[in-house]
Amino acid sequence: MVTQTKTKYQGVYLDSKGNFFYQTELGIDKFTGKRIRKKGRKDYSGKPFSSAHDAYKELTRVKRTYHKANGYSNYNMTYEKFMDSSYIPFYKTDVEASTFSVRKKTLEKIRDRFASTPLRSINTEDVQNFRTWLLTDSKDGGAGYSQSYASLVFGMFRKSLDFAVSMGYLELNISKKAKAIPKGKSQVDYWTKLEFEKVISQIYIGDFYEHLNFVMLWVYFTTGIRVNEGCALWWNDINFEKKILKVHHMLIIKTKSDWKRNNYTKTTDGKRTISIDDDTLNILFEWKKRQKTVGLGNDEDFIFSYDGFPMIKSTISRVISRYSSLANVKRIQAKGLRHSHASYLINEFNVSVLVLSQRLGHSSPEITLKHYAHLWYGADSSIAEQITGNITIATSSKTKINFTGNQSVTQNIKHSIPPKTPPKWYSDPRKSIVSRD
Repeated sequence: MVTQTKTKYQGVYLDSKGNFFYQTELGIDKFTGKRIRKKGRKDYSGKPFSSAHDAYKELTRVKRTYHKANGYSNYNMTYEKFMDSSYIPFYKTDVEASTFSVRKKTLEKIRDRFASTPLRSINTEDVQNFRTWLLTDSKDGGAGYSQSYASLVFGMFRKSLDFAVSMGYLELNISKKAKAIPKGKSQVDYWTKLEFEKVISQIYIGDFYEHLNFVMLWVYFTTGIRVNEGCALWWNDINFEKKILKVHHMLIIKTKSDWKRNNYTKTTDGKRTISIDDDTLNILFEWKKRQKTVGLGNDEDFIFSYDGFPMIKSTISRVISRYSSLANVKRIQAKGLRHSHASYLINEFNVSVLVLSQRLGHSSPEITLKHYAHLWYGADSSIAEQITGNITIATSSKTKINFTGNQSVTQNIKHSIPPKTPPKWYSDPRKSIVSRD
C-alpha cells in the first residue's frame, strides 16, 4: 500500500519512496458530470520533481492552463461575477423555489459585500472582518443582525466558496480558517393556555371574518401544525368520523393569487395523520356550515379562507397582533402558535416526548427535545410535588453499628442530640420522622 505525506504546499505530497507529486480536482465535466482530477509526478518538460516547490509550480501552471481553456482565464474573476454567473444560478436549481425566493436577497447582500474583490484574492483577513461585521451592532457600524441570522449569512458565504472549490476556481475554502458563527439559542415566544383563552375571548364569531380568525387560531393552537401546513388544508384533509387530520401538504405562496400547494411537507417525516379532539371537530364542523353559506366548504376548498383564496402568513400575523393587543397579552409570531401547542400538551397533560414528536412531525424525539426541552419545567415541579410524602420515613430507635473512627469525632457524635421534631420548613405534621426497631 502506497502512503503519502502532505507538504506545506496545498495539493503537493511526498510518497513513501521520497518522490514529490501533485494531485487536484479542476471541477466538474460539463458533459459527463464527473469530477476532473489531475495528478502528476513530472513537470511540463518531463522532468521528475526535485522539490515540493517544483511540484507546486507545475500544479499552478496546470490549473491556469485548464481555466484558460475553459473560459476562466482570469484569476481576476470577481466574487460578484462568480455569484451571478455560477453560484446563484446553481443555488436556484438546488433548492425549493420558496427557499430560493427567501434566500435570494441574502445571497445578493453577500455578493455585494465582496462585489469587486477578485474571487482568488479573498483572504483570511477579509473573512474575519466580514464575520466581525455580521456580529457587530448597527450603531457601531456593523450589520446589526441577530445571532441566528448572522450564523445563516456566514454559513451561506462559506457554502458559496465550497462551490468555488468544487468547480476548480479555488484550491481551498479560505473562509474555513475563521470560526463558524454559532446559531445561538433563539427562544420563540408562545401563549400559555390562560393567554390563549384571553385572546379568543376578544373574538366575535358572529362576524364571518372574525369567525374565520377564531377557527384559524384555535386549530393552530390545538394541533401544532406548521403555518404553511395549515394554509394548505382542504376540507378533504379532515375525517370527522375517524376524528383525524391529515397533514400531507404545504402551501408555497407569494400572493393570494400566486401560490402552489405542494404534495409534501417541510420534512419527510412531516407527512402525518394526527388525532383531533371533539371540541376542535365541532368548531370545524360549524365553520364548514358557515362557509357553505358563501359557496365554500367543499372537499377541495381551503379551510382557512373567506373568499376561496388561501390565507397568507402576513395576514395570520396581523390577526395575532390585533387580538393579542385587545387581550393585553404578548404578541407572538405565527410560528409561536406551534410552540404554544407544545407548551399546552406538556404543561397541561405532561405528554411524552415521543407522542409530541409524532404529533409535530419531527424525524426523531431528539429534534423535539432540542426545540422544546425547556417547556418541561412544569412537569418537573409536578414530579417534585408527587415525591413529597411518597416515601415513609421511619428510622431505627437505636444504633446497630459500632463507629470506630477518630476518637474526638466519636465523642462529639455520642454527645450530639438527635432530632425529635422535623425542621421548621417541614410544614406537613403528618410526615414527621418517627423511630422504630
